[in-house]
Amino acid sequence: MIRITSACLAMLLMDAVLDGANAQSVGSTYTSTAPKTCRQVGKPSELDGSTTRICPGKDGLMVLIAEDDLREIVSVGRNRKEAAGEPAAKLWFAPFNSSETTVEWRAAGTKPFAIIQRWHIADSSDPDKQGRPNTKAMLVVTRLPPGPVCHVDYVDAIANPNANELARKAADDFARGFACGKDEVKIIGTGGRAVELATMR
Repeated sequence: MIRITSACLAMLLMDAVLDGANAQSVGSTYTSTAPKTCRQVGKPSELDGSTTRICPGKDGLMVLIAEDDLREIVSVGRNRKEAAGEPAAKLWFAPFNSSETTVEWRAAGTKPFAIIQRWHIADSSDPDKQGRPNTKAMLVVTRLPPGPVCHVDYVDAIANPNANELARKAADDFARGFACGKDEVKIIGTGGRAVELATMR
């Protein structure tokens, strides 16, 4: 007959709790930043048509999309002011660019810790038949609160056929421990023209 002491039982229960926490499922949900799903802040600029909008996210977070001079920034916060104060709101890619309207939220249980978004970066060295620059696609992984909101990883979507999987793994592995302003953004997978353009300074 096996006898289990109260101390052993307490340890077994603690192990079960820890195993449950470690096994907390990580998965993705999605929101949209399409203008029809967002609230426009103010009026478009009469000078260049630049706009700012706030879009609903997950777990009480909002997504800030600001476009100026054919370049966008994307940030996240509990409200517009908070999102506008984050490091992500101060990062502009040098070439013309835009983000797609689907936002992928990576979450442990119900708590999101990163977003993944596809961006298109204009390549002036590769014009189309009308002379306009073709764009190159990449995925941007951005860490979420608690702590600052900033870019963590870039994945070239053309150079990496499995770019979505790479971005999700990068978000899961790096976003929560990333130190904004101290750690450097990582290039995940094979580098390509989109990442090269995005990191131009």
